Amino acid sequence: MTPTGPTVLTVLTTTDSAEKAGALARGAVEARLAACAQVSGPVTSVYHWKQAVETSEEWQVLLKTTASCYEALEAHLLAAHDYETPEIVATPVVRGSAAYLEWIAAETVAP
Repeated sequence: MTPTGPTVLTVLTTTDSAEKAGALARGAVEARLAACAQVSGPVTSVYHWKQAVETSEEWQVLLKTTASCYEALEAHLLAAHDYETPEIVATPVVRGSAAYLEWIAAETVAP
């Protein structure tokens, strides 16, 4: 627990279509590995891949979870994702509304 509530993370991933992003979001929430997820896009991504600079249109999925659910959420995203090396980046929530952070804890279940 942090002074403002449970240890909460935001987890970011991206994919190449709105439909795939929606499926990743819904799957994580249905599995109770994330309390909620937001899909935004399209965004333009520029990155190195296989010795070339690539540019692609992607959709971002931002998931809210607890630290205790992270490992299972990461495994879920890796299994559900069709990218060879998907972006999965977790950022700790340093501060937040205590009620919101408690809601995230209540809506997630670590396996």
